[in-house]
Order: sequence, then C-alpha cells, then structure tokens
Amino acid sequence: MPIEADSSLRRRILDATFTVLARGGRRRLRLSDVAAEAQVSRPTLYRHFGSKEGLLEAFGLYEQDNFDAGIAAAIAGLSGPDGLDAALAFIVEFQPSSSLHLFAEIEPDHVLHQMKRALPTMHRSIAKIIRDEHSDIAAAALVRIAVSHYMLGSGDPDQFLAELRHAAGLEPRRSRLPRRNAAAS
Repeated sequence: MPIEADSSLRRRILDATFTVLARGGRRRLRLSDVAAEAQVSRPTLYRHFGSKEGLLEAFGLYEQDNFDAGIAAAIAGLSGPDGLDAALAFIVEFQPSSSLHLFAEIEPDHVLHQMKRALPTMHRSIAKIIRDEHSDIAAAALVRIAVSHYMLGSGDPDQFLAELRHAAGLEPRRSRLPRRNAAAS
C-alpha cells in the first residue's frame, strides 16, 4: 500500500476513534466499533495499532500532532504579537476538536495521561512564540488556561480568547474567531 494511502487510512481510523470515544468513552471503546466507523476490517485495525491500548496511544499522539501542525500553520509568516495572537486564536478554535472535554468526567485517567504528555509540548510551543524574558511564566499561564477550557468545554470562545490574550499581555481586540450561530453552540 502506498505511504499516502496508508497515512490516509490511519487518519480515517483515528478520526473514527474520536467518534466512537465521544459516544461511550474509553471503557466502552470496542475495536469492532472503531473498525465499523472507519469502514475497515478488524484485522486492518490490528495491523495498524496492535491493540486497544496501541490505538489509544496513537490517538493521543494524533491529537497532539494536529495541534502542533495547526499552531505552525496559524503563525506561519507572523512574528511578535501578531504571531502570538494567531496562536491564541488557534488554541481557541482547536478546543471543540479536542477529546479532553468529552472525557474529563468519564475517563479522568485517560485525560491525565494525555495531559502529562501534552502539557510540556504545549508549553514549549507557546514559550517559543512569546520569546521574552518572561516567556516561560507566560506560557505556563496560557497553557493552564487553555487546558481548563479544553477539559471543561468552554462555552464562549470569545471569552476564552480574551482570557488568553490578557494572560499573554496582549491588548484586548475584536475577536478573530469565526462566528458560530446560536443553534450550533
């Protein structure tokens, strides 16, 4: 199988994992449900991930990779406050696609495992964007605000962004976030 097709299949399985996890959590996750959602056979799923634990570990890394790629794309060609503001807007926009708010109550062990792995990576990414003498402290505050919103499922993206901007020392400004209609919220 060509590498691109293999990668596409892997993404499809990992996206299906999110859907199945959202319906019932980690404890109720059955590989047969993921295979059905991804429209692949169970042997294909096992060939790529080996086990339920392997699939869940790959899923956590997949979410982290998506976050990292999104941050990089958001700040491409930007620097200083504009780059930081674009990164903060991306953090808010990424929140609905994160699994953390789905699992905070029903799968706290999964969330803690994911956070243990993701927090240092997020911290380093944000600190590199800030680049001043207090970047480490500011990055720590920003990551903690973001994680609390990710885990609790923030209801107001504009408020979330305002909190991040304030913690980063950016001037308040009109939201850069796309407007969601009330029915979609």
